[in-house]
Amino acid sequence: MTAPAAKPTTDSSLEAHGLTIGVVSARWNRDIVERLERGARDAVAECGARAVTASVPGAFELPYAARTIARSGRVDAVVVVGAVIRGETSHYELVSEGCANGVMSVQLSTGIPVGFGVVTVENHDQALERSSDEHNVGRDAALAAIEMAVLSHTWTVRGPRRPIDAEGDEAG
Repeated sequence: MTAPAAKPTTDSSLEAHGLTIGVVSARWNRDIVERLERGARDAVAECGARAVTASVPGAFELPYAARTIARSGRVDAVVVVGAVIRGETSHYELVSEGCANGVMSVQLSTGIPVGFGVVTVENHDQALERSSDEHNVGRDAALAAIEMAVLSHTWTVRGPRRPIDAEGDEAG
């Protein structure tokens, strides 16, 4: 077994009071997805944000739901959670790639961050590992989405443009 890749760290002071985060879960592979959803909801609560939830049949439907929720104007970010486990056909590749590409398209077209908490794994044991308390992809995705929502709020122009100095601070 190879060593796990280093994960990016999340700012431990991440605060999201006043933000609303949509958490969308797939019902396929429900035992895994419930663990991912719990990780995402816990992360949202720990950051002081409010979670609103929805569910869809499977991972392939996640981008549509994320787009619908993002376009509602009622959320600051969306997190999608699901599990795609390889089977004996090419269906795995179609679903996982379609889901990932769809989610990327949603965040770029709507301007609302979407955290990708979909595990794409070879077997059920790998899915259990990636949805555990020690390593929960749903939690990681929620923290990333919240961080991007905070970044978006920080950099969104609300009125006349303000000059920024070389250090990134507002000038004058």
